[in-house]
Amino acid sequence: MRSYRFRLYPSKVQDKAMCSHLGISKNLWNEMLEHTQRMYTDYGKFPTKKALRQFVKDTGLYSQVGQELVDRLLDALKHKMQMKKKGLKGGFPRFKSFDRMKSLNYPQSGFRLGKKLKVTLFGDIAIRQHREIKGKIKTMSLKHEPSGKWFAIFTTKQEMQHNVNNGDKVGLDLGLLSFATLSDGTVIDNPRHLKKYENKLATLQRTLSKSRKGSINRRKTKHRLAVLHEKIANARKDFLHKLSNRLTSTYSLIAMEELASKEMAERQFGKSIHDAGWSMFTSMLRYKAESAGCKVMLVNPKNTTKQCSKCGTLSDKTLRDRMHNCPSCNLSMDRDLNAAKVILEKARAGTAQSNACEDKATALSMNQDACRFSGR
Repeated sequence: MRSYRFRLYPSKVQDKAMCSHLGISKNLWNEMLEHTQRMYTDYGKFPTKKALRQFVKDTGLYSQVGQELVDRLLDALKHKMQMKKKGLKGGFPRFKSFDRMKSLNYPQSGFRLGKKLKVTLFGDIAIRQHREIKGKIKTMSLKHEPSGKWFAIFTTKQEMQHNVNNGDKVGLDLGLLSFATLSDGTVIDNPRHLKKYENKLATLQRTLSKSRKGSINRRKTKHRLAVLHEKIANARKDFLHKLSNRLTSTYSLIAMEELASKEMAERQFGKSIHDAGWSMFTSMLRYKAESAGCKVMLVNPKNTTKQCSKCGTLSDKTLRDRMHNCPSCNLSMDRDLNAAKVILEKARAGTAQSNACEDKATALSMNQDACRFSGR
C-alpha cells in the first residue's frame, strides 16, 4: 500500500462547501460520541454500528463519508478497550472542534481522477498531480490543513518491486548535537528546523494570546502561525525524506536502536527530540527499505553508549562526556561513533529485533536505560 498526496485548488464556492461538510462531520462525531458515552454509562455497552449509522443518514454528507465517520469512531472505541485489557490508561475519544476535524474520507467511491478531481457534491476540483500514480487507487481523502490549503490523498495497492542492494552494512546512532552518526565515520548535522524560527513563533504566539477571541486580527494571526508551523514541518519532512532515500539506496543493512522516543521526550529534551523527528525518520527508513533492497534492523539500546566497540568493556558516561575512553584497551573515539559501531556489532551478532512493531510496554521496558542518554 502506498499513498500519494496532491495539492488541490478549489474555488471559493467549493472551499465553502467542503468546509461546511467538515462542520457537519464535526457535529455528527460529537453527537455520536455523546450518545456512546451515555449508553456506556447507563448500560455498560457500546451502541452497534447499525445504530450509529442512523445518525449519519440524510445529513447532507456523501453516504460513504458518513459511514466512514462511524467506522472511525468504532475503531477508536475498540482501541480504548484493547488498552483497558492490557492495563494501560486510555479514555474515550475526544470531542472535536472544527480545527480537529480535518478530513473527508472516501473509502470506495464518490471520486474520479482525470485532468481534474471530480468529487461527488463538489464537482471538478483543480489538482496539481506532480507525479504519476502507480497501482490501483483504493481510497481518497480530502484533507484541510490549518493554513487553509486542501490536499487529496490517494491510497493505492501495488506490487512491491525489490531492488538488489550490494552496499555496505552500517550502524546508525541518533542524537541531538548531531542528527546521526554512522559507524563508517559519517556525521549528519542536526538542522534544528524549529530553532531557526523560534523567535518568530514566540512573537506570533504572544500576539495571538493577546488578541480578542473572535476578532479579525486574531484570525489573521492564527493563520500566519499555522503557515509558519507548516513551513517548519515541510522543511523537516524534506530533510528526512532526502536522508532516508540516500541511506536506503547506499547501504544494504542499517542497524539502529529501537528508541521509545515518545517516552524519552516526556522525560527530557522533549522539544529537541520532536524537532529532530526520530520516530518519523525510523518509519521512513522502514518502508523505503522494502523496495530499495535494504534491511533495517532495530537493536536493544541497552549499554550501547557504555560498551566499548573494540573489547566490550562497559564504562559509565555522563552527557558531558563526548569522548569514549576505554580503560581496558585504551580505545579513544567520539562516543556517538563508538555507539554506532556497537549497534552494528549487535545487529551482526543476531541480537537485533525484528522490523515488526512490538508491544508498547515491551518497547518501553527495553528503552528504560536509553532514556538516560537522550541528550547525546
